[in-house]
Amino acid sequence: MPQIAPKAALSDRIAQGRGEVPADLVLKGGRVFDLITGDLVPSDVAICGDTIVGVFGDYSGRREMDVSGRILVPGFIDTHLHIESSLVTPYEFDRCVTPRGVTTAICDPHEIANVCGLEGIGYFLEASTRTLMDIRVQLSSCVPSTHMETAGARLEAADLLPLRDHPRGIGLAEFMNFPGVLMQDAGCMAKLQAWQGRHIDGHAPLLRGNDLNGYISAGIRTEHEATTAEEGLEKLRKGMRVLIREGSVSKDMHALASLVTERFAPYLCLCTDDRNPLDIAEHGHLDYMIRTLIADGCPPLAVYRVASLSAAEAFGLKDRGLIAPGKRADIVVIDSLEGCHASMVLAGGVVADAAAFAARALTEPVARHSVKAAPVRAEDFRTKGNRVETPVIGILPGKIITPHLTYDIAPEDGDKRPDVARDLIKIAVIERHGKNGNRATGFVQGFGLQRGAIASTVCHDHHNIAVVGVDYDDMALAANRLGQIEGGFVVVEGGRVLAELALPVAGLMSLEPFEVVRDALVELRAAAKGLGVVLEEPFLQLAFLALPVIPHLKITDMGMVDVDRFEVIG
Repeated sequence: MPQIAPKAALSDRIAQGRGEVPADLVLKGGRVFDLITGDLVPSDVAICGDTIVGVFGDYSGRREMDVSGRILVPGFIDTHLHIESSLVTPYEFDRCVTPRGVTTAICDPHEIANVCGLEGIGYFLEASTRTLMDIRVQLSSCVPSTHMETAGARLEAADLLPLRDHPRGIGLAEFMNFPGVLMQDAGCMAKLQAWQGRHIDGHAPLLRGNDLNGYISAGIRTEHEATTAEEGLEKLRKGMRVLIREGSVSKDMHALASLVTERFAPYLCLCTDDRNPLDIAEHGHLDYMIRTLIADGCPPLAVYRVASLSAAEAFGLKDRGLIAPGKRADIVVIDSLEGCHASMVLAGGVVADAAAFAARALTEPVARHSVKAAPVRAEDFRTKGNRVETPVIGILPGKIITPHLTYDIAPEDGDKRPDVARDLIKIAVIERHGKNGNRATGFVQGFGLQRGAIASTVCHDHHNIAVVGVDYDDMALAANRLGQIEGGFVVVEGGRVLAELALPVAGLMSLEPFEVVRDALVELRAAAKGLGVVLEEPFLQLAFLALPVIPHLKITDMGMVDVDRFEVIG
């Protein structure tokens, strides 16, 4: 079949649906999981071009495929993610997850937008026209996320308005600056006003009560930051569609599983937010979420509705979410409802196989050579100050919420040094966009690092250089090495680079196949573990320590940030 199935003529769809003429393609011998009744129904599925035209009947086709013994379910919809966090281009992301059943992805390209602005959003809009999966692009609402960081670009309402009606667009992306909404900041208000009556995605961790009411009243419809069932239920009751998230760092699925019932399913969706190729290879993507939720006791009908039909309804995608006439031919052929292992995937009527992926026309990458930080030296990581009482960022494994801890760290020769015995290691953020050369240092607890340093340019959302370590020379080497490889991840010990992954597209994405990135992540994790790191995913965990819209304590190039007070504290 061609890479993109043709949009069949109306008359052809009607004739093939009636069975007057053979369908373009018929899947025969399988059972359709009916998301309306919950029944498994033996049925042919007839497809005309990119559209399902026949189901619950017998059909003949110009091309027929035997799916005997298999179950057919609608394609899965990831309702919120940053493709950049998969560390590969949209094309490699497509090749990585479409065969697992993800046929629609609603992405927010604010990672690349924070590096190169509208050029990055344009890259995603163009790529979305060439992938097998249907990538829909939300326009990034918070670039930068706050005033307390230095990003590579700034996007105001006037910058985004020319793209508001782009055919690949689907609303305004996660509005992370919830304090700005509540305080009616002028820039926030301009964006919200421009998207009234359209889809606005939310981002409001721990926001409750009347403040949540005010936030939702701004026209915000969906939200993925609920981390407890109680928080999720309040947001549901107040009219929000709750997106259950399970990423490489942010793992909220088990905490919210009790909400996945047939009663609540119409108002729930699934998303990954940030998930890398190694986790996808080891566990899966939305397919992993589906089988895990069912294993947790959630009804299969509720789970598959949440993965497809409910997601389509939440974002106004009326042409998908069911295996039914007139719907887009997004179909996943699986072994069992409980297993959810895909043996074949159709995306818009095209079988997602090696030939289809090879037929895609690719887009030239953007934002090369984007790491413009001046070289740093070991002494740049000294932390001055006379106060012994010191704020420390805490880490909760599986969460991006970070406790605001306080420890006594006495200065020695004008510097507060790392204290490995108490797991108090140095963290620094270095401005890398060539804007102002800012550098800030602080402390973090929870890595378990005993030696060396690790550094990254994946540093949400401003994507400056973030480095943690116990040895200043190693920290300097790690940070400087990132400039040499156009960004990425680096692990250093004793003046030697132990492992690295170059991410030359905006310092965020590799130009290599996802399999190469996956294997590099194995080496990086092993190298980090060898330095004592106890976190399963240290690199993305590091990235979130610099995001000042997630409570409670973070660090940016401007200093330590008390998120609850929404101010830089030093």
